[in-house]
Formats: sequence, C-alpha cells, structure tokens
Amino acid sequence: MMRNWKSLVNAAALGMALLVTAPVMAGQKIYTGWFSDVAIKGYDPVAYFTDGKPVEGKEAFETQWEGATWRFANAEHRDLFAANPEQYAPQYGGHCAFAVAKGNLVKIDPEAWTIVDGKLYLNYSLSVRDQWLADRDGFIEQADRQWPQIGQE
Repeated sequence: MMRNWKSLVNAAALGMALLVTAPVMAGQKIYTGWFSDVAIKGYDPVAYFTDGKPVEGKEAFETQWEGATWRFANAEHRDLFAANPEQYAPQYGGHCAFAVAKGNLVKIDPEAWTIVDGKLYLNYSLSVRDQWLADRDGFIEQADRQWPQIGQE
C-alpha cells in the first residue's frame, strides 16, 4: 500500500514539474502561460520603457489585444499601450526570444528582459538572457526568420 502511495506521489510531482517547465503550447501567439489569458505574467509592457524595469500590472488597469489581457501599473500606461500596442508589446508575442530563435515557443521570466532598438525582448531566465546577449543580433535575426512560422501555427 505504501509503495503505491509513493508511486502516485512521484507521478503527481513529475506531472506538476512538466506543467511548470514545459514549453508553452504551439500556436499561442501571445505568451499567457497554460491557465490564463493574461499576457507576460501580468507585467506592464510599457513600464520596461518608461520606468526602465519590470513592474507588475494591476487588474484595475487592463486592456485586450491580440486575444490576451494586458495589465498595466496605471491608466496612463494602459492608454499608451492601447494607442500603439506594437510600440510596447514584446517581440515574438512575449515568448522567450532565445527559444524563438531556436524554433520553439517557451515561457518567460519578466525579470529577464532587454530593449534593443526600441523593441522589448523577454527571455526564459536571466541565464538564458545572458546566452542570448552573447550573440543578440544573430539571435534576433534567427528569431525574426522563425517567428512567421512558429507564431502562427
């Protein structure tokens, strides 16, 4: 009996680990994770540009764009985004820029970000961002080629 219980617990733990670490579903144009429609884990995309850092958005300041809910720290950020979402939305729908360069859609850490030529790029983790930065322009070029196929599946 105890052996079966341990097997069940181990199987459940493995299943949860796969859910947490698995790539996002193919064809999800805007990164929202598995169980939500909130873009980029609820972080304010405008704040990366105006505040120079990641800032969590608030439910009180939301808008819809590209089938996702986008959250903002304040009404001003929400209105800036609504007026020109392409200016503030992260590249590749907010998916990890390094992974897109490799042909995959992978979740992100909102703390792992970079702005290049006025565009926001997010990565899976700070260590992945460091790898991406080592050949940033090359990875952007690769991701730009990959995105039309994998972002529309």
